[in-house]
This record gives sequence, C-alpha cells and structure tokens, in this order.
Amino acid sequence: MRKRIPTLRTMAALLGMAASMTAMGQNPIVGHLFTADPTARVFGNKVYLYPSHDIVAPEGQRQDWFCMADYHVFSSENLCDWTDHGVILSQENVPWGKPDGYSMWAPDCVCKDGKYYFYFPNAPKNGRGFAVGVATADRPEGPFDCEPQPIKGVMGIDPCALIDDDGTAYLYWSGMGIRGARLNANMKELDGEGRQMEGLPDGFKEGPFAFKRGGWYYLTFPWVRKDKGTETLAYAMSKSPLGPWNFKGIFMAEHDNGCWTNHHSFMEYKGQWYLFYHRNYYSPNMDKRRSACIERVSFNADGTIKEVKQTLRGVGIRPATEKIEIDRYSTASQNAHAEYLDTTNCFEGWYACLPAKDSWVGFSDVDFGPVANAYLVVRARAMENTAFCIRENSAKGKVIARCTLTVKSDNGRFRRDMSNQWITLTAPLEYVPKGVSNVVVSCKGEGVDVDWIQFKNRPKYFSSTTPGQDAAKPDEQGFIRRWMLLEPIHCDIRSNVVFTDTYLRDAFARNYFSNQQTILPKNGQKVKAGKQTLTWHALDSENYNVKLFRFADLLKKQTYGVLFWAVTTIDSPCDMTNVRLAAGSNGASMWWLNGEEALLLSGDRRMVEDDGVSPRLTLRKGRNVLRCAVINGPGLSDFCVRFIDENGKPVTNLEIKSEK
Repeated sequence: MRKRIPTLRTMAALLGMAASMTAMGQNPIVGHLFTADPTARVFGNKVYLYPSHDIVAPEGQRQDWFCMADYHVFSSENLCDWTDHGVILSQENVPWGKPDGYSMWAPDCVCKDGKYYFYFPNAPKNGRGFAVGVATADRPEGPFDCEPQPIKGVMGIDPCALIDDDGTAYLYWSGMGIRGARLNANMKELDGEGRQMEGLPDGFKEGPFAFKRGGWYYLTFPWVRKDKGTETLAYAMSKSPLGPWNFKGIFMAEHDNGCWTNHHSFMEYKGQWYLFYHRNYYSPNMDKRRSACIERVSFNADGTIKEVKQTLRGVGIRPATEKIEIDRYSTASQNAHAEYLDTTNCFEGWYACLPAKDSWVGFSDVDFGPVANAYLVVRARAMENTAFCIRENSAKGKVIARCTLTVKSDNGRFRRDMSNQWITLTAPLEYVPKGVSNVVVSCKGEGVDVDWIQFKNRPKYFSSTTPGQDAAKPDEQGFIRRWMLLEPIHCDIRSNVVFTDTYLRDAFARNYFSNQQTILPKNGQKVKAGKQTLTWHALDSENYNVKLFRFADLLKKQTYGVLFWAVTTIDSPCDMTNVRLAAGSNGASMWWLNGEEALLLSGDRRMVEDDGVSPRLTLRKGRNVLRCAVINGPGLSDFCVRFIDENGKPVTNLEIKSEK
C-alpha cells in the first residue's frame, strides 16, 4: 500500500488544512498522521471520528512518552474514505491549559439539543496532573469555542460522555481508577461529586467508554490483566448508568506486537456495531504513536460482547475501480505476509509478499458494480520472471485476470534486468464478478511482491441509442455525435501515403455491401462484406470527434487497415441554403449528403476540426441523410463533422436521428 503523504518534517504545515485530505480505508483508517484514542460518533448520516493526535516530540520534550498538541476531526459515510476537517482545538487555544504541555490526550464529543460538546483532558497551567475541559460548537466539525475553566471536580484523563434515553447526561473519566458522575443540564458541570465505579476488576484501568444497548449499560475500558502485561479491552454491564457493574471479561486481547496501550469506542451505524481502537502500525518501534483501526462487533443473545479479533482488512466495501491495498488482506496462505515499503517512513505503507508458488492473499468485500469495460492494473515486483492470477473468492476460484511479470529479458544485444524493481503492469479481464465479492491474488511462478491492484475502467467513448429515443441535437459547437456505425471492413493497407484522390474515389466506389449508398440501417442489422458478417450499431459519441478506433477496439475488431462506414439522419426545420459541411478525419474520408458527394479529405490526414470545408450546400426541410466512409492504414481512425453557415458559425437547430 503506497501513499503519497507528507513526511514528518512537513506535517506541521498541514495542521491548519480543513477538509483537504481524504484518507483511504482499511486498517489503519487514516494514512497521513497518527490518530490514537479514537472516539467515533454518528451525527446525522455521517460518522465523525475524534482521535487524539500523536506527534514526534519536539526538542525539550520527553522523547519516549506521549506527545499531543492538538485535535483533528474526521468524517466518513462509508467507513473507508475519511475526510480530515483539520485542527479543531490546539493547546495554545485552551485558556486554562499549558500552551506547551503536549497533553491533549483522549477526547470525546456528543450532541445535545443541536449543540456539540467536545470533552478533552489537558495539563492545567496551575497545578499538576490533568483536568478535563469542554468546548462547544454548532457543527460536529467545529469551530469549537473552549470554556475558560475546566470542569470542576474532574481530575484525570480520557473523558467519555453518555446521553441516556431520557436526555440525562453522564461523564466518565479515569483518575485513580474509573469514575463517573451525572452532568448538569448545561453539559459543562457535574451534578454532584464523581464516584468510583464499583464491580470492576483489580489492575490498571483507564480510557472508559460507556454506551447503552438493548436496555443494558456497558462500561468498557483498557485493562492490564497480567503482571508486566499490556492492555486488553475489557467490559462490565449494568442496568444503571453508574453501576454497580458486573464484570464480563475482555473483548479484545493484548496487541500481538507488544504495543502497550489500547483505547477504543463503540458505535452503531446502519444497523451494524463497530469497534474503533488503535495500534502502532505506522510506528512499529515506538508504541507512543498510534493509529486508529475499525472492526465489526457482534453480541450474544444475552447482550455480552463476542471477542473481536484484529484484522488488516478492517471494514467497509471497497469499489473495485479504486486501488485495492492487497497488503491489507483478510486471509492469506501460511507463508504470505506484509512488509513495509520503506522502513524509514512507515506512512508509505506496505506490500504483500507471496514468496513461492501457490502463495496467496485474499481481500474481502470488493464491489464490482462500478466495473465497466475495465482492465487490471497491478503494481508488483519480483526477483525472477513470474506469473500470478487474480481469482474470485479463493486460491482456486474463477480466474478474473492473469498477469505475467517479466523482469529479465535477453533479446540478443538488448538485455533488461528489472529484478526487484516496482513495475506497473496491465492485464485484460477474463471474467468480472457480479456485485460484492472477494478477490485473491495467487502466485503461479516464482515469488512476487504485490503493492496494489485496481480494476480500471476505460474511458466511455459511446452510449447506445434506441429507436424510441428522443432526437439528439448537435453539440454547442455544432458537431454531430449520433451515428449508425458499421463494424470495420478489412482492407490491405500498409501505408497512408497511397490516399490520393484517384485511389480514394476508386476505393469508395467499390461495392462492399448491398445498398451501401442507400441503406438506412437499423441497430443490430447485419450485412455481408466479402467474407465478413458485420453489424450496424446505433451510438452517441461522448466526444465531438467520433473515435472509430475505440469503437472497433471495444468490439475486439480489427483497428488498423480498415474501412469504416457511418450514416446519420438530419431533420432540418426549413430549407437551409448556402451551408457548408466542415469535417476532419484521421485517415482519409469521403462525405455524401442526400446521395451526392459533398467532401473528400485525401492524403495521410490527422484529425483536425474543419480540416476540409465543402462547397455551398442545401439542407432540405425535413429529412437529410449524411454518410461518410473513413479509411485508414496504421492510424487511429476518428472523425468530426458539422455544418456551418456563411459566416462560419455552427448550425445547431437540427435534429439528429441514427435510425428512422
């Protein structure tokens, strides 16, 4: 997974940028800065993420400890694409806090009566330890106004707010254990003293997150269950928001890489519950710089939480037409694994290593719905020439595409060695899955490393038309885009230098198919041209120039050494005298209006607007039939045509019909 992101030296310049970056999904979910202690909330139809922001400690600060100077907020509608709305609060803007305390630890945000309340810890200017403040805003992304004083009676970190069904709000925090209290109606003061939460296990606990589901209150928290251990995520349940609590156990085990902390939140979105947590993915050698991740959550019938396993894949449906970071795999063969692209800058991401034949990785929930006339693009590298496949659902599933990666070649005097260098290659698709499916990359030769894959749609050159469709108009510049196009006729043409007037008149006068100068074809109608059986296609060109080469290529027909025929019907509201036909073509072309030759473009042409202009013509009131033939050898055939008046202005008050 390769990301074009700023280095740590330039991150400071980004702190004031609002809604200017979109971070792409999978775990971790944000790829351009550290995002620890993620609190997720649903406001309206979006998810908003309020994490703390680990940074590299500046000179003079403790280098082996947490360092946080501000808060960002992110939003998403699909849990894959996250928009960074920029800094919402920084330590310099907290009236009661130390402007150089670097102690902006885990926050929370809730909404009540249309107002957003952002709770955060910070080191106070006067005294020791931590206090908890509140800032308010009219929108979830701010701007937030900070209260002049912290909340009285709250000394600690990691605030979490819960608004009950009746509108009563509660605040939880960690400080000498986990504590909780009811909030006043103004959401800025405690309604009474905070009290210790009872029924929780012994051992270090912090970072409470409380939520309600199905009549149960849940108090969840990081907990160190072993001597000299690291944090798990644990929980207790109660029928009361302040307990007493019945401890239920853990729902996420310790990190397998030794990262000491974990911090989390729960959220229900579109009928599914999710767990947000953090891990030091982008800082493997320093666990005080963490990144937010997401997993799906399930509950047992009695309300208890099923254990959640950490994954690379995370959540969300990935469009096949966007880059699929295959290194964030869902499943893998025993010998497949992910490696950092650049160990000096882990924000560059990872790649999937498939070390041997039959190694594979699988990526779940890929949406092939947007795929249309696509091909595969892959970024990969290898030490030796190799091959690999993209399959559906399993390592033995249906082949979507086959890739051959040639890194070493020897063609006489010309030798190439691209071993262990990243190469972007393409491959045609043999099959396109329907809807949402899983993809598997499997190695079929020597080992291969894969950074990402993408199913890339070719540009749309044409749209199909139907007989009952409303008539088209020329575009604003007068170019005619609606045509009946005949599949290309094979011609033995080695060079376009032969396209003299004499050659072309002879070529266009030949009878290639029946009634070629009088036919008004219908969509799907077939004709015989020598040994070829060809089909007419009713199409609207997406471009002012009708790309005949792409038309042939889309149909997998011959694209060079070909003759194209095109017909369209033009309805004029009146007799228009003294108009001219202005055309351009790549390859030579001839044009006929109502059965009479109007224009010949000879020679080895390149498509230029109004490359040739006819003598004065008359467009009759009612139906007019325009035909053209374009012939080309080794060129990319296309044409453009319009009618212009005596002043050279385009004629646009026409109706164009491909079939009558």
